[in-house]
Amino acid sequence: MVDLRTQYEHIKTDIDAGIREVIDSTAFVKGAKVTTFQHHLEEYLGIKHVIPVGNGTDALQIALMALGLKPGDEVITPTFTFIATAEVVALLGLTPVVVDVDYETFCMTPEAVEKAITPKTKAIVPVNLFGQNANLEELQKIAKAHNLFLIEDACQSMGSHYKFNNGITKSSGCVGDIGCTSFFPSKNLGCYGDGGALFTDNDELAEKIRIVANHGMAVRYYHDIVGVNSRLDSIQAAVLDAKLPHLNDYVKARQAAAQFYNDAFKDVEQLITPATASFTTHAFHQYTLKVVGVDRNKLRDGLAERKIPAMIYYPVPLHMQKAYRDDRYKAGDFPVAEKLCNSVLSLPMHTELDNEQLSFITENTLEIIRQLDK
Repeated sequence: MVDLRTQYEHIKTDIDAGIREVIDSTAFVKGAKVTTFQHHLEEYLGIKHVIPVGNGTDALQIALMALGLKPGDEVITPTFTFIATAEVVALLGLTPVVVDVDYETFCMTPEAVEKAITPKTKAIVPVNLFGQNANLEELQKIAKAHNLFLIEDACQSMGSHYKFNNGITKSSGCVGDIGCTSFFPSKNLGCYGDGGALFTDNDELAEKIRIVANHGMAVRYYHDIVGVNSRLDSIQAAVLDAKLPHLNDYVKARQAAAQFYNDAFKDVEQLITPATASFTTHAFHQYTLKVVGVDRNKLRDGLAERKIPAMIYYPVPLHMQKAYRDDRYKAGDFPVAEKLCNSVLSLPMHTELDNEQLSFITENTLEIIRQLDK
């Protein structure tokens, strides 16, 4: 699904030099490389504050803690997403409220969010799934109207942009009160271990986030609030700083691969290619098809037999996960998400795909589809 080896070979000199610099300095935690990467990412995103942390899940949890949410407060998030979004809500004793998503974009809809708001609602957490942004301008309007926080889960959308109605564009993760991202190795901007970050233009929030992420202390050994220990290590920062100048090219390569897939599948009624909303660019963290009229699992298995990996993101919606079952929800309550869970299939998507590989993947996919359709 991801070819990190070839990507590394293209920038090996810069990666190795950055890691060697950290080793020579022996500043493995909170070293100069972390600060350097932080400033470079702030410049890239056009945001005042980037706070690096240990991983994307930590980023989401720290965001909720920094906003001072209390047990029982409700947080709205989509039911079609990776579990981390609801996981951190539950871990803090908050109440996850899930909503359905748009069939075309896979992201939560403003209409569903508006209907889910109660007097206990305190935050909205849209997930910019698979590489494109949710309708953040409309969600921002809803949040402001109801005095709610907007926390962007931008763990899959680094390198994409949101386009406002007035023509202004902002980097993904930089629209809400707080944005969160992951630097997991397979991400568009990924390190060689775990890593994550939070983004905000709010000075007060930024300081609170830094304190929460540092054991709840602003002054060493003086703990003003309950916090956690979450930090990006210097070696991972060196890797990310070497990769950041290439991020736009990485996104373009993914977009080109997505266009190749789209062209190959455009007349295939059994495959619905991913749509991109008018208000966002698409960074294609994943290339996710909807399979209709043939058995999705047989297609995946057929690809596997031909040494082509294909993944199902995600097979079970949040409201039907065993750990998150809730009397408020039952099967059938969120028909779009449930339909997607039974039909989505993601093909290989990374920066190193060439036309020979893409041709091999698409030709085999089409051949298997023809066999299944007989």
